[in-house]
Amino acid sequence: MSPRFAAVVLGGDIGAYSLARHFHENHGVKATVVSAAASGLMARSTVMHHVAVPELEDPDVLVAAVHRAVAPDRPTLVLASADRLVSRLVALRDRLPATAVLPYVEEPLLRRMTDKARFSALCDELGVAHPATVVVDLATLPAAATAADVDALVDTSALTFPVFAKAASTVAYAAVRFTGKSKGFEVADRPQLLELLARVRRAGYTDAFLVQELVAGDDAGMRILTCWSDRSGRVRYSSYGQVLLEEHAPSAIGNPAAILTDHDEAVVADATRLLEHVGWTGWANFDLKADPRTGRTLFFELNPRLGRSNFYVAAGQLDPVGPYVREHVLDEDPFPPGFPAHAEPGHLFTVLPKHLLLRYLDEATRARVKAAYRGGRVHNPLWYAAEHDPRRTAYLVASHVNQYRKFARHYPLAVARSRAATPVGPRA
Repeated sequence: MSPRFAAVVLGGDIGAYSLARHFHENHGVKATVVSAAASGLMARSTVMHHVAVPELEDPDVLVAAVHRAVAPDRPTLVLASADRLVSRLVALRDRLPATAVLPYVEEPLLRRMTDKARFSALCDELGVAHPATVVVDLATLPAAATAADVDALVDTSALTFPVFAKAASTVAYAAVRFTGKSKGFEVADRPQLLELLARVRRAGYTDAFLVQELVAGDDAGMRILTCWSDRSGRVRYSSYGQVLLEEHAPSAIGNPAAILTDHDEAVVADATRLLEHVGWTGWANFDLKADPRTGRTLFFELNPRLGRSNFYVAAGQLDPVGPYVREHVLDEDPFPPGFPAHAEPGHLFTVLPKHLLLRYLDEATRARVKAAYRGGRVHNPLWYAAEHDPRRTAYLVASHVNQYRKFARHYPLAVARSRAATPVGPRA
């Protein structure tokens, strides 16, 4: 007997694999995962169907791929593991098959909330703490912009260097290529900032770029929050966590590699105010950081999907795709009666070797992580007992060992300790 629904996941990262695992583990559904290239993680999996489509970024190719993957005889949830793919799906909603169920907000709201400049303005409007921000509109610069061109455009008088710079539009930024490209840049001084913005403009990026105050502290200051809003726009569930360690390779910088679940009523209240003000529905994922100068948690941005590290939601004792299934496929309440309103604290999500992770933690955090290991509360999305191909196991073992090499190269322990020990002055 066929399952009552099917599932399609666009993307090829850990987040995409995690989504497929949720469908298999909790619903008995083998999702079809469509990515631009094969990898050892996907290609050797026995719990999903994998399809490699090299030109997946092309709208016509994407639509054709979804048509091939969607079941013609039953509802098919169509999810994506990256912002640009969610945006593309939402923009192409009218061209998808009749049985495709796309559980994302409409395009105007998606654009409003995922544009970092507009999100920053909304935080200002609602009194939600966020970093001091200067928005630079690169569209006003010539295509062959120089640092001198940028100099007349940028007013950084409200900021103190060093600063952090990043694209306001993740989708537009994904389309450009240039030497030294990264998800974000720590910038030491104004000349370095001017040269960076000129280089980004010359690469063809014409949206806004954000220049923000740099909030001191290491990875352990980062926080993550994922909230579910039902069809009426009411926030029903929150999964909050302390990021223990992030990825530091340039292509993945800023992605959490280890998260300890927790709960913070004040942060959830701020997120609820943001989401209910605009009428958001479905999952929203926030990047946050604790400001050591004030003790407040600052909101950086909203992602319109379950994030790359979505398995931390499962670590907190919730099936992350369950609300999608219940509300959008079965037309039921997304949460069973009596289900708690937030994740269970004290569970560890990690994709790192235990010994490597413990190296980077302070004494108090190390004790909490060790307690999670002793209590069997450790969750790694990549190691799934239902997987049987030994070649995949060999790939995971090699990847696990390679984590030591990656961190030694991109985030040596001495660098991490210097960041943790950096003295922090009062906010200007």
